[in-house]
Amino acid sequence: MNHFQNFHFISAICFIDRIKIFMPGYQARYRIEQAAHIIACLFILFIILTAVPVCVCAEIQDRFFDDDSAEPWYIFADKINYDNKTDQYVAKDNVIITTENRKLTADFVRFNYSTMEVLAVGHVIMIVGEDVLSGDRMEMDLEAEIGTIYNGTVFLKKNHFYIKGNKIKKLGENSYFVDKASLTSCDGESPPWKVTGRNLKVTLEGYGFINHAALWVKKMPVFYTPFLVFPAKRKRQSGLLPPQIGYSKRKWEEYNQPFYWAINESSDATFYLYHMGRRGDKVAVEYRYVLDNDSKGTMMYDFLKDRKVDDGTQHFEKTGILESSTEWGYGADSVLRPNTDRYWFRWKHDQAMPFGFFAKLDIDIISDHDYLHEFKHGYTGFNETSNYYSENFGRDIDEYDDSTRVNSLSVNKIWSQYSLNAELRWYDNVINRRQTDMDTTLQQLPLIEFDASKQKIYETPFYVDFDSEYTYSYSKDGNRLHRLDLHPRFYLPCNFRNYFTFEPSFGLRETAWYVDNYSDGTVETNNILNKQIYDIRLDLFTEIYKIYNINRMNINKIKHSIEPQIIYGYIPEQDKEEYPDTIEKNNKVTYSITNTFTSRSKKNTEQKNGVVDEENDDTVSYNYNEFCRFFIEQSYDVGEARDDNPEPFSPIYAELEFSPAKYLSLEADAQWCQYENFFLTRNVAVALSDYQGDRLFVEHRYALDSRESIYYNINLRMSDSLEVFGEYERNIYDGRDIRTVIGFLYESQCWSIRCFYKDENESDRRYGFVVSFYGLGTWTN
Repeated sequence: MNHFQNFHFISAICFIDRIKIFMPGYQARYRIEQAAHIIACLFILFIILTAVPVCVCAEIQDRFFDDDSAEPWYIFADKINYDNKTDQYVAKDNVIITTENRKLTADFVRFNYSTMEVLAVGHVIMIVGEDVLSGDRMEMDLEAEIGTIYNGTVFLKKNHFYIKGNKIKKLGENSYFVDKASLTSCDGESPPWKVTGRNLKVTLEGYGFINHAALWVKKMPVFYTPFLVFPAKRKRQSGLLPPQIGYSKRKWEEYNQPFYWAINESSDATFYLYHMGRRGDKVAVEYRYVLDNDSKGTMMYDFLKDRKVDDGTQHFEKTGILESSTEWGYGADSVLRPNTDRYWFRWKHDQAMPFGFFAKLDIDIISDHDYLHEFKHGYTGFNETSNYYSENFGRDIDEYDDSTRVNSLSVNKIWSQYSLNAELRWYDNVINRRQTDMDTTLQQLPLIEFDASKQKIYETPFYVDFDSEYTYSYSKDGNRLHRLDLHPRFYLPCNFRNYFTFEPSFGLRETAWYVDNYSDGTVETNNILNKQIYDIRLDLFTEIYKIYNINRMNINKIKHSIEPQIIYGYIPEQDKEEYPDTIEKNNKVTYSITNTFTSRSKKNTEQKNGVVDEENDDTVSYNYNEFCRFFIEQSYDVGEARDDNPEPFSPIYAELEFSPAKYLSLEADAQWCQYENFFLTRNVAVALSDYQGDRLFVEHRYALDSRESIYYNINLRMSDSLEVFGEYERNIYDGRDIRTVIGFLYESQCWSIRCFYKDENESDRRYGFVVSFYGLGTWTN
């Protein structure tokens, strides 16, 4: 007897334990004559079922409803046969087997329900999560996810990796093995690059290993290695990261290899070994941690035992060439660098504290003033560090050429009308620390500020604000002093209808010092000083504006606002020699005018019969853009005029911000001396871009008798894939180039190459390229 029961139902659904079988409908290829045969079969089946004893019916009913807790499998096909003895299903034509996150399609499938093994033939495609397995034939254990795919391809979506082979073995849920393999991240049958090799084993969330690996560009092999490791990670996991490789005159061959350690869910670290053929090996570590939503930190440390010093001597190298140590310094300063132990320690930490307090820690300690000149670029260089801290903590570090580094620990709290800030601030003067015996740098240990914002005094017309500060200034070899400063200010604003506002204010300032005159490590005298001073400010201002109806280019209105302001400030003269610090006297009138232009454009509109319904606030909203601001200011010094100074007027200062269109912006400022008829300073910057990504930035800066420079930065999109870039900065005042960069970037779907030439003042000329094979890694030179 044939144990296969043919199903030719117009619509049939069978539920057997975890298997659910769907037949989509009667196929057109069946002849009408078979209809009678089908009806007869249905009738016979009905008679058999009604004759079955009750216990058997109950057994079938239990099997029908007793579904496994696991997600059931579904089978769809044009034809489905079932063998009772072997517990196998045979499905043909448009076969689909699916469960919660897995799906198998093929032309022919034999499925053993007892072992959950499946044989699929013809246009086989299996989807597991977001990954896709395809081939001509597949033998697979669906529960264990172990099997073999013939003439197949594995697509790992998260990494966008294609792995091809004539025989791909799936070793488990996340592992594959291929004897003769080809892998790439490129789409298409003829990828721009691929890696071929033997004995490929890849584990998701881990690494891929392949023997006798060859890198092909189109049909040409360009690189061979007997063993290759590449990342196959979708989550952060410990392991090697792509290295940086290069060559320069100061360092010779360079190889910087990072290793990433995923410590736990809230912390990780990266270790670096940076080999420089001429300088030695630099080691570095970065440690990152998160304590809670508002508390986190990052600590970084580099160390190098440098083979080269700048100690002012000359010596012969092993090659017999006479070498001067000045080659290893930087000509911008005359300070030597004799140390070989070189390091850089930096640390930023944010900490949420009880009762709404918040603490911030900033540490920045370097071994010598040349260190950051030497290591501006690279994984642990100044630029990478500065960008990282700025993006993740919102705080920069001091510039690379600043020899005094600020270290601080602050605790603050902000109320609605008050703020408290307590800070320990240490100025690390690197040159004094290493080169001189005395250090008179004043440290602020601590600095405490308590301020109150401007607020009304009960029901009176008066307002008040309050600034206070306590500082203990410590110097290793100089004076040490305590300073307390209290400064309340009282206001009486008067509004004259809608015409203008006049706001006089009066400030009282009390400052007290306790000074230790320090000499040769001993305190010579103790002085207690105090001073009272007042200041007066008269502020007169108004705003005049007009709104213009435009209704062009999606802009319906433009507001032009003019804000004139006159301020008189007075601070009496003080005895500068008697006190440790003084406030400059002031007796000036400052007048200014600010012009602003603001456009209003529709953001969301609802039209009725082609007309915008602006009366309905629920359907109309607007974008506001201040596209132009022009500010001009000058001061008249009453005190200087009384002293018969022929030039009581200050230079005229003006600034302009102009963004008339989305892709154009201009910023400029200048100081003009009306007595000499020339500019004391003038700076202008223009940024131009377009929708394709082309960008041009030009900046010119000028200061009389001290500085004049020009800076260009250009990016041109030659096509969707090719971008040309350049950068140029020149010190016009000194007649020297500061920085020159030119290069191009070509980006494809699965790879990119960036070639450049870089020439920085007092540094190496460098030719470099960066080739990135997406999903495989980066080659840098």
